[in-house]
Amino acid sequence: MRILKIQTLRGPNYWSIRRHKLIVMRLDLENLGEMPSNEIPGFYEGLVEALPSLEGHYCSPGCRGGFLMRVKEGTMIGHIVEHVALELQELAGMHVGFGRTRETATPGIYQVVIEYQNEEAGRYAGRAAVRLCQSIVDRGRYPKAELEQDIQDLKDFTRDASLGPSTEAIIKEAEKRGIPWMSLEARFLIQLGYGVNQKRMQATMTDNTSILGVELACDKEATKRILAAAGAPVPRGTVINFLDDLEQAIELVGGYPIVTKPVDGNHGRGITIDIRTWEEAEAGYEAARQVSRSIIIERYYVGRDHRVLVVNGKVVAVAERVPAHVIGNGRSTIAELIEETNLDPNRGEGHDNVLTKIELDRTSYQLLERQGYTLNSVPPKGTLCYLRATANLSTGGSAVDRTDEIHPENLWLAQRVVKIIGLDIAGLDIVTTDISRPLREVDGVIVEVNAAPGFRMHVAPSVGIPRNVAGAVMDMLFPNEQSGQIPILSITGTNGKTTTTRLLAHIYKQTGKVVGYTTTDGTYIGDYLVEAGDNTGPQSAQVILQDPTVEVAVLETARGGILRSGLGFEAANVGVVLNVASDHLGIGDIDTIEQLANLKSVVAEAVFPDGYAVLNADDRRVAAMSEKTKANIAYFTMNPDSELVRKHIQKGGVAAVYENGYLSIVKGDWTHRIERAENIPLTMGGRAPFMIANALAATLAAFVQNVTIEQIRAGLKTFRASVSQTPGRMNLFNLGNYHALVDYAHNAASYEAVGSFVRNWTTGQRIGVIGGPGDRRDEDFVTLGKLAAQIFDYIIIKEDDDTRGRLRGSAAQLIIQGINEVKPDSRYESILDETQAINKGLDMAPDNSLVVILPESVTRAIKLIKLRGLAKEETHQQNPGTTVIDSQNGIAPSSVVNTVL
Repeated sequence: MRILKIQTLRGPNYWSIRRHKLIVMRLDLENLGEMPSNEIPGFYEGLVEALPSLEGHYCSPGCRGGFLMRVKEGTMIGHIVEHVALELQELAGMHVGFGRTRETATPGIYQVVIEYQNEEAGRYAGRAAVRLCQSIVDRGRYPKAELEQDIQDLKDFTRDASLGPSTEAIIKEAEKRGIPWMSLEARFLIQLGYGVNQKRMQATMTDNTSILGVELACDKEATKRILAAAGAPVPRGTVINFLDDLEQAIELVGGYPIVTKPVDGNHGRGITIDIRTWEEAEAGYEAARQVSRSIIIERYYVGRDHRVLVVNGKVVAVAERVPAHVIGNGRSTIAELIEETNLDPNRGEGHDNVLTKIELDRTSYQLLERQGYTLNSVPPKGTLCYLRATANLSTGGSAVDRTDEIHPENLWLAQRVVKIIGLDIAGLDIVTTDISRPLREVDGVIVEVNAAPGFRMHVAPSVGIPRNVAGAVMDMLFPNEQSGQIPILSITGTNGKTTTTRLLAHIYKQTGKVVGYTTTDGTYIGDYLVEAGDNTGPQSAQVILQDPTVEVAVLETARGGILRSGLGFEAANVGVVLNVASDHLGIGDIDTIEQLANLKSVVAEAVFPDGYAVLNADDRRVAAMSEKTKANIAYFTMNPDSELVRKHIQKGGVAAVYENGYLSIVKGDWTHRIERAENIPLTMGGRAPFMIANALAATLAAFVQNVTIEQIRAGLKTFRASVSQTPGRMNLFNLGNYHALVDYAHNAASYEAVGSFVRNWTTGQRIGVIGGPGDRRDEDFVTLGKLAAQIFDYIIIKEDDDTRGRLRGSAAQLIIQGINEVKPDSRYESILDETQAINKGLDMAPDNSLVVILPESVTRAIKLIKLRGLAKEETHQQNPGTTVIDSQNGIAPSSVVNTVL
């Protein structure tokens, strides 16, 4: 077997709208392509021996053991690889269950789709599954050591990618509330929400967290002075910078026992408590010195360690932290008890698990000695043997929830202290013998105030009730059930996407909001270009959604991005599907127009239930998408007598209809006439039907998002099909004695549209500079040639600079084949270089001719035209002479559209 390609999907996709995290592996079974599993000697036995847990896979039989029944009866290896990849992740502790396997149009080549939790782990699991199956085919078994290594590697991937228990608690709460989130590229930041409504967090610090509060909390001595001045109970202590000052500092705080700790440490690093001798004091000083130049010497207060969590001025959780310890059983040594305790699956490395494995340090041995033990001692049954003096979870400690026990005065004090320090989220370390009594009564003290406190002890205490502290954070960041969303409008279709996206963004600008939008020619925010290029995939969508100034996102969504990575967002408020026509077939295993329709339906399906799928009622494949989506449906149609739309309206639905020369919104028994088509520049005087259809789609999408009729009308009347607003979409230039037209037509439907315009050009010659993207099928190029022969008097065939893997010259030959099949006496020549071809067409144009340029690079084509000096872009006004059509939006009408010449 051979893996041809692995892709990672991160959003709604062709395979699943709900399961966003999928690995798609293109797998060539090679000599196993026609060999089911029951024909491979010993395969079933080898698979069961390696992974007996596959018994839990139901598969199509729908019962436990169903998948292994399929293997025994005979199924293809691609299907088996899918199940093995899922099971390997399960064995590593990642719960996944979604998978699909489909044979492509190429026999023996399969697409294997598996769910993942961690991207790297998912990709690794796919490769490991192929190795495992190939090993069983070749040797009848998969060595146990290799399987164990695979599982360990998967665990390592997951651990290395972990965001930590605090961040993960916040993310889970955000997901529960429907608040979108994404990881940013720097400093472990995560973004909650989109655009202008976003909030950012780093661990448990938010973008509301005061830098002054953080700085103060990190300076433990300064914190103590501020709190002491405010009358809060804090330990008696001082700060020293030299060992020579240690003895005097001990006397100053009242003698032993004492605590030594670094001024700016955290997670218990460098802290030594309950110091009772000079030797211990010197060792404690040196330990703290490893973390900080300045050392705090404090009086040691007897009591239990508590962490009080305050969020947005309110105490939300209290936990007693118990230092790392073991309990004797009368048989095992302390070393054996530690080893047994660390076998607890809830214990892991660092902060990733509910608990941390116990590791010993210098203070551990001192503490054991003080208790009269060594590692080889056998404590009596039930005896508590402490291994750490500090109670941090990061050093193996555990937590007991005490939220319901804290005294009201202590609660008030904690909230007041955090307000004094100036933090929105803080953790107070309090030492007291009884948290249910006021600190003043039991000589309790506030030891520290921590910025960015960990949530682990509260969300998963060892004993007691887990507290939803992340919920309090979400309430603070997104009050009143805010979702953090901004309106997202996604547009797809074979033709017309860019024009409709730009028009819809222009309409939304009339609301005064900042609009971010992506198109085939660039990413824009407001009136400014952020990045030029074909930006219609998920990465460009993320640029818009991450920008803190964007209030509305209008996203052109092309097939390629959906296939490669899925959508760049979880769900839209409006999903617009303009049309589905034959284009890009044979690419990415999308081989039929039905498959293409299924792919584009992702945009209609990935819409919130209270949002709208805006569908073309005149395209049966698009109209059928209404059966797939859970969103509300809104249709647009050029046919005022559409039966589908009539029934839809009768049921209370909304539609945009072209009727009696008007673009109108129809709902129930009322009709809102927005504007006459002839007054909308984009429609070429009302005589370009597919431009009208695009305007209907944009109008309807804006209307269902509560943009006013007046704002929609203003947008329609001020948007023009010009180089500035729709580059490469029917841009007509007057060059004095002749005209040039630039359009990004590249498929049969768009060639037909250009043809309807060109046929109405009645003076001079009609010269076409034509070509197509190199990754199209051979038959697609032949079709383009046939159409060109019917449209132009003279044809110049060129090729794109990027042939997309096709041998240079071969696309031109296929176009010529098509020309000759339809019109053997056609006049044509082949000039493969696009610049030379364009210049030749412009140079040879007789008076009153039209040179139609269908370029790879619209920018280059327009630049070459403007270099002619006399070039003047036409505006689409009424005047006898010619037809102006937007090729990306369908067929021109038979009547003539007038334009200034």
